[in-house]
Amino acid sequence: MRTEVAIIGGGPAGLLLSHLLSAEGIDSVIIEARSQEYVLSRIRAGILEHSTVELLDQIGLGRRLHAEGHEHRGIYLQWPEERHHIDFVDHVGRSVWVYGQTEVTKDLVAARERDGQEIYYEASDTAVHDIDSDAPYVTFTDSAGRPQRVDAVVIAGCDGSFGPSRAAVPDAVRHTWERVYPYSWLGILADVAPSTDELIYAWHPDGFAMHSMRSDTVSRLYLQVPNGTDVTTWSDDQIWDSLATRLGHGQDGWTLNPGPITDRSVLPMRSYVQTPMRHGALFLAGDAAHTVPPTGAKGLNLAVADVAALAPALTALLRGNNPKPAASYSDVALRRVWRCTHFSWWMTTMLHTSGDPFDEQLQLSQLRWVATSDAGAAGLAENYAGLPIGF
Repeated sequence: MRTEVAIIGGGPAGLLLSHLLSAEGIDSVIIEARSQEYVLSRIRAGILEHSTVELLDQIGLGRRLHAEGHEHRGIYLQWPEERHHIDFVDHVGRSVWVYGQTEVTKDLVAARERDGQEIYYEASDTAVHDIDSDAPYVTFTDSAGRPQRVDAVVIAGCDGSFGPSRAAVPDAVRHTWERVYPYSWLGILADVAPSTDELIYAWHPDGFAMHSMRSDTVSRLYLQVPNGTDVTTWSDDQIWDSLATRLGHGQDGWTLNPGPITDRSVLPMRSYVQTPMRHGALFLAGDAAHTVPPTGAKGLNLAVADVAALAPALTALLRGNNPKPAASYSDVALRRVWRCTHFSWWMTTMLHTSGDPFDEQLQLSQLRWVATSDAGAAGLAENYAGLPIGF
């Protein structure tokens, strides 16, 4: 096969890139390791930044989001006996939307199918070749066990932390930064209406807790747990009791409503950045280049911002005979990557307990400042609601 852009990864980043390139008349082939059913069902992020929603609206993919998603003006910050609302719209004029990554993926898959996009699901043994040449290509084995080769002008690695793209950047030029946090999240989905109108981020001596949601009838909640926690050691009653304690059940008359737990998992917390995000004919986007802890709701939005920068850079290269935007793509994308990495670290370290009494007092001081200072609240609001695409 021959195409202009070989895209490794059929998640939101790869699908969105294909969609944006198609609008400019640029051909692509998508190669995805998982089945379509898996891609459409995996549970991931649920918060969309203002800029992400603007982009989806601009490309005609915002209809279902606005019909079924929920716009939120802000979040609640909480610690024992205190709960404060941080209103993003009041502070920076930008809101966020609750609309799961699963739903974004469904919208993108439907759009790509309407456009006749070529997607190879359940591909195995995917490998990147000759990225330092003018004739890069990708090889893989398709779902029927047949070897395939895709020759391309450029290759876009949108295949996450464990795909072949990240490792294809030579050791001699690759630089990495990593922070592994000493705790994880135990996350649940529950068939119960949310007990809050907007997300609650709660600091508690027992550990962080968060109340999020997926819809009017499905709640998403998290507990800070030690690394290596076995999810099967937590009963439903233990989970709900811990959530009630940390989220302040009974405080000022607020009630946490429990319900049937339909999914549970333990999510390790880490930050990771790899540079450069472009080497030769290979361009990295999303988790292939960086990972952030979910505390700041940046993962999916950061992938969207990468692709929003990459698509016009590739268009200029392939249609405008202008290599400059492609040459600067890595530097442009990394400005936002490091801003979001810092914000995610800041939110994480402010809200998760370490067992150190000194850290505890610093955290409470920081929370009080953010909750009661216009400047502090505006800083959180600007970063959480999202900086404009291209920052």
